[in-house]
Amino acid sequence: MPWPEPITLRGKHAILEPLSRAHHDDLIESVKDGELWRLWYTVVPEPDKMMAEIDRRIERQTQGLMLPFAVRDAQSSKVVGMTSYWNVDAPHRRVEIGGTWYRKSVQRTAINTECKLLLLSHAFETLGCICVELRTHFFNHASRRAIERLGAKLDGILRNNQILPNGTIRDSCVYSIIASEWPVVKTNLAWKLNQPTME
Repeated sequence: MPWPEPITLRGKHAILEPLSRAHHDDLIESVKDGELWRLWYTVVPEPDKMMAEIDRRIERQTQGLMLPFAVRDAQSSKVVGMTSYWNVDAPHRRVEIGGTWYRKSVQRTAINTECKLLLLSHAFETLGCICVELRTHFFNHASRRAIERLGAKLDGILRNNQILPNGTIRDSCVYSIIASEWPVVKTNLAWKLNQPTME
């Protein structure tokens, strides 16, 4: 039996459902909102490469390396992005939350906060993870701030960690939340979701 198994995670603002080819058209519409593939410091699929990216993530799932999700806006019912349990390490009960992107119009809304709450809750409370990692490009300042707002701590920077499709070399900032920190992080995320405006 695979670990973690495909599952749908539901919240008030966001629904995470197992990624499939049926999400293709909504994902193309989403990636065009803000032309996200043009951001040099992150890897977001171009519209004409979306099906290949869906297939790649599903293939990695069959290999036990990933559990990919489509992110659905619970209010509009539209798929607005993707996220995954990335770099699954079942023997050590560790996952990374990665491969995440959202259409520009829903960035910095409750959707991202709730997605992280759903993914972290499932990781720590159902899968029994001892640690959840989050990684981002050194120059992706918005992503770094968002990860830090979650309550994750910077473990370090992996220098010259990755060659990006545009040929630049990425320094990866590695953050983590460990099991003993989860209760406080969960309380903070739940509090943020109850605020009248999201940062």
